[in-house]
Amino acid sequence: MTTTYDFCIIGGGIVGLATAYQLSQLNPQLKLLILEKESKLAAHQTGHNSGVIHSGIYYKPGSYKAVKCVQGRRALVAFAKTHKVAYDLCGKIIVATDVSELNHLEKVYQHGLQNEVEDIERIGPETIQEIEPHCRGIAGIRVGCTGIIDYPGITRALAERVQSLKTNKVVLNSEVQRICLDAGIYTISTLQQSFQSRHIINTSGLQADRTSLKAGQKSMAKIVGFRGDYYDLTPEAQHKVKHLIYPVPNPKFPFLGVHFTRMIDGGIECGPNAVFVFDREGYSKTAFNFKDTRDALAFKGTWKFFAKHWKFGLDEYRGAFSKNYFLKRLQKLLPDLEHSDIIPSRCGIRAMALGPEGEMLDDFHIEWGPQIMHIINSPSPAATACLAYGEEIARQALLKFNIS
Repeated sequence: MTTTYDFCIIGGGIVGLATAYQLSQLNPQLKLLILEKESKLAAHQTGHNSGVIHSGIYYKPGSYKAVKCVQGRRALVAFAKTHKVAYDLCGKIIVATDVSELNHLEKVYQHGLQNEVEDIERIGPETIQEIEPHCRGIAGIRVGCTGIIDYPGITRALAERVQSLKTNKVVLNSEVQRICLDAGIYTISTLQQSFQSRHIINTSGLQADRTSLKAGQKSMAKIVGFRGDYYDLTPEAQHKVKHLIYPVPNPKFPFLGVHFTRMIDGGIECGPNAVFVFDREGYSKTAFNFKDTRDALAFKGTWKFFAKHWKFGLDEYRGAFSKNYFLKRLQKLLPDLEHSDIIPSRCGIRAMALGPEGEMLDDFHIEWGPQIMHIINSPSPAATACLAYGEEIARQALLKFNIS
């Protein structure tokens, strides 16, 4: 007999599993199905980010992601502690290296106060060097509640908790091909088999707009990918960074600039830049996918975005293909960093939702259909805020679909 699930969650990243976990917490009687197209969970954005626990200091006060970042960070750390997932609240510093950055540095600090981010303080050049002896700056902010964590480990722990209820199931290697609604029941077809569910929550990240289209709904936004390239510090140079060092971010973009991150499994990572990609899931500088490229360039919002930000784009591409140029950006924070100190490392890709006028959808964006909820945009700090995002998604779904 075919099982009819109460919810099918499409996408096995950290937001999808957090949503499933929170649904099971709110109503343990629900039957939940999670479909992931890859052979493992957390295969894309979750497994390719820098592993940083964000504090909430950057975000506009009162915004959805500002509130959820602070709430979610605390819940994330508590979950990691309970379920023995590796994390370290090592703290970070945000450093201004030029007087032109001081006004925005102060704005970031004020945002932190308004967002009720704990353990933050202004610091001067001497304190910067006490915390990070090789770093140079004219002013900064110490953020003590920031840290690093194993996000794929969190995702796996969430999956274990969800599947501890025997009515719930996580299925890998299951890329959704078709979604059809008939007589109040969805049939979700993969290449291997079909599943039935009364409701769907689309948390497919880099593929969110396409999943929506498979359900017969064209999203107002287009997902485009931005690749971040990283370098690693050589073992001989790792003493130059103790924890996390960030620049003052460009307020025009949701990227935080090239920074230094101590990784949870050891090593120091430098980066990333942010360049438009021609393959949503291509983790190399030369990756190309015809469908992804065609879809992005056929969307008028992409061209309007390019027209607005072409100087930024060219600068980022220059950094992607020139180690010397990338090094110069890093040397703003660590002047004594040398060419031989950094070696090419991995890439990550962030899903960016663009509107038709080329605007970046900078906050959470949900679209609804009959018995279906599409999470079109779950921007950074989605990993940090996953449990808060997941709870909000779960509560909205239960309310919208009138499930007690």
